Amino acid sequence: MKFADFILPGAVSAEIKAADKQGVIREMVQSLLDANGIKKEEYESIVKAITKREELGSTGIGRGIAVPHTKHPSVERLVGCVAVSSEGIDFDSLDCEKVYLFFLLVSPPDCPGDHLRALEHITRQLKDDTFCRFLKQSKTKDDILSLLEEADNNMFGK
Repeated sequence: MKFADFILPGAVSAEIKAADKQGVIREMVQSLLDANGIKKEEYESIVKAITKREELGSTGIGRGIAVPHTKHPSVERLVGCVAVSSEGIDFDSLDCEKVYLFFLLVSPPDCPGDHLRALEHITRQLKDDTFCRFLKQSKTKDDILSLLEEADNNMFGK
């Protein structure tokens, strides 16, 4: 699986505006809506599903990274978005550090394999310190999209 398989180019943000965890979730789900990845009438339901998943344990996995995700019956295929925060946001991360890199996923409940493959791909790429450093330094949506494409083309040493 590659980023191009699930990240919607129109749902990439080089500077998230939210200042807290709930705001990040809302802003990222809004970016999926703006990119036509989800239906308008499902916005609140998807935010609620992601928030409920966060209550089970933070998806702030450490090293400045969070991967909020959920399964939702309203989506027909796996969709995702990326956001970067230059200031860092408290996301109740496992290491208690601020989060700078966010990947959000929403997948259909009947496609658990795709959901897991996407999470695995994100995690594998984010283990690469060079990839993370460049992603944190990204100033534009195009910078981020170029990095994701480079990662898809195995340009970073994994």
